[in-house]
Amino acid sequence: MSEDILRNYFDIHPETSRRIGDQMYYLVEGSVYSTVQVTQWQEEALLELYEMSEHMAKIGDKKVSTFVPANDQKFLITLNEQDYVVLHNHYVNSSNRKNRGRQLARFHERGRYLQSPITQLNREGQWKEFWIQRLEQMEKVWSGLVREPSEERFNQLFVESFPYYLGICENAIQYVKDTELDESFGQSDQRTICHQSFGESTWDSSQIAIRNPFDWVVDHRARDIAEWIRECYFLHQRSYKPLITKFLQGYQSIAPLSKFSWRMIYGRLLFPLPYFLSVENYFLSPSEASKKQLEEKLDRYIRNAQDYEVFLREFFHLANQQTGEMPPIEWLNI
Repeated sequence: MSEDILRNYFDIHPETSRRIGDQMYYLVEGSVYSTVQVTQWQEEALLELYEMSEHMAKIGDKKVSTFVPANDQKFLITLNEQDYVVLHNHYVNSSNRKNRGRQLARFHERGRYLQSPITQLNREGQWKEFWIQRLEQMEKVWSGLVREPSEERFNQLFVESFPYYLGICENAIQYVKDTELDESFGQSDQRTICHQSFGESTWDSSQIAIRNPFDWVVDHRARDIAEWIRECYFLHQRSYKPLITKFLQGYQSIAPLSKFSWRMIYGRLLFPLPYFLSVENYFLSPSEASKKQLEEKLDRYIRNAQDYEVFLREFFHLANQQTGEMPPIEWLNI
């Protein structure tokens, strides 16, 4: 299907193809093409992705995916009642030797010069509202299970653990709220292009370096920094300290972080995102195998709660050394 789209609508004739994760890429003379089904995307959001992609490409990012016009000069094609776009990349080998913090800082510095208005994909200043909405939805599910107890292991784990994570979530919401009220908003705190969920593998596979605009939102840079740190902690629980230190040093060698940024990073790390994702995905999943994996994941996460508290204390002291006078979280005994 994808190869037919390239040939028939774009006059692109792939020489070879390569599957990376769930995506198929087609190679032609040093260029890489991919098709993306966008049937469920709103037109306004697609236009915003296009504007962000064009901005990053024009300002010098050689790894960003750009939208390709079809033979009729339109970017959107419809085939069998499904909508598609095609993305182009220059073939750039991925490199694991470069400091991801420095790379992310350069990306953010380019992204903050975006002039186009972004509304559909804007997340700046909206963390609290998103978190409150998720918390209220989850509290309704929890209340129902309390009234009508279930013998399923996952439901029992959820019912027992939710009050603890409710408290943490409320702390995260208040911490971000206080930060927005208390701290001055510097030039480095302007909106920039960020990622829905940034991690070590978001950009580069083991083969090709690609920065896909379908991963993007507009937000404060703290979003990406916090999510990379969160993933690093859970992937490397015995060796995360030097990795996080290297990442932050690399980032700040390009773009020093303000006190506002440090507090927003900490507020986002406080929010128990893995807990929410495990519970939400469990109740949405139709697969018993997937539900079993999510049950095991939630169980591990709950059992490691004290270790994460230790991490939050350590990161607080790191941030406090950078800024001074970071507001403490009383229940963490900081």
